[in-house]
Amino acid sequence: ADLFVAITYSDELNMLSCYLARKMGAKHTIARIRNPQYNYSSLGFLKHELNLSLTINPELLVAQEISNILKFPSAVKVESFSRRNFEMVEIKITDDSKLDGISLIKMRELYKANYIICYVHRGDEVYIPDGNFELKKGDKIGITATIGEIQKLLKMIGVLKKKAKDVMILGGGKTSYYLAKILEHVGASVKIIEKDQNRCYELSSELPGTTLIHGDGAHQDLLLEEGIEGTDAFVALTGMDEENILISLFALMHKVPTVISKINREELTTLAKGIGQDMFISPMEITSNIIVRYARAIENSKGSNVETLYKLMDGKAEALEFNATDALPFTNIPLKDLSFKNNTIIAGIISKTIK
Repeated sequence: ADLFVAITYSDELNMLSCYLARKMGAKHTIARIRNPQYNYSSLGFLKHELNLSLTINPELLVAQEISNILKFPSAVKVESFSRRNFEMVEIKITDDSKLDGISLIKMRELYKANYIICYVHRGDEVYIPDGNFELKKGDKIGITATIGEIQKLLKMIGVLKKKAKDVMILGGGKTSYYLAKILEHVGASVKIIEKDQNRCYELSSELPGTTLIHGDGAHQDLLLEEGIEGTDAFVALTGMDEENILISLFALMHKVPTVISKINREELTTLAKGIGQDMFISPMEITSNIIVRYARAIENSKGSNVETLYKLMDGKAEALEFNATDALPFTNIPLKDLSFKNNTIIAGIISKTIK
């Protein structure tokens, strides 16, 4: 096999399978390793000794994506490129938005910042817009720029929100642990509600800067008592998609500025959108994107050089980051002289020297 992927629920089985696959001739191996003890203490050693090409930790990846959104609370989704020097944020045009009814040319005239609107999601359609495209309320738009330029633009159009400093998390699983760890590091106030008392004790010893509440988050009185109405962000990370959706809806009803749900089942995502939720995280989608990205990177020798790949708009669009090597046929040619396929846009260029 060119690529062997082990993503069972057992870290040890995944590692052993990849080790045997290598011994039997597989050229590349990917193992899902979720245990924090492996990820924080011995991951480098395991990758070297087992000759693993790549390890995937869905819970850590989900936590990192959530932390990105909490960094840009105005955004529905945030994707990073070029080692986090370049961002793609997705925002929704609300009924009172300054962008409702204006074309991209007019937007460029009104708001002076270095950015590109690279896609628009309207209803069931996805558009790669030109300058004449007119934005409407309800659209979701993808903006690419550096972090500073994105903040500048969001401030000018009146949607820039402060970073979430007070975060309530429902559920005490691995994702909650990783997210709390990240938020503790940046000085946020974190509260986790978990109904398993023993798990509360475990997390309490591992997360000294986080408040642990032993209780059932499905009880609305408990959420109100713990201050859900005054929190900056609410993140539902239980193992039940339905519970995450329903309690997130309760948070939205109490005007929590940023509400994020972990949902794995695609059909439930559609349902949640219908009742007003916009921010979802899917561990399965993130994992599959990473594997597809690596599979494409294997093609480097054939000239693709893909470094980053994201599926956008429920798979209706893709964002690719690749290295432009001398072997590619379109280097040293001005962009205006290149012939692009339809519905394709260069969203940004990272270069040491740009002429």
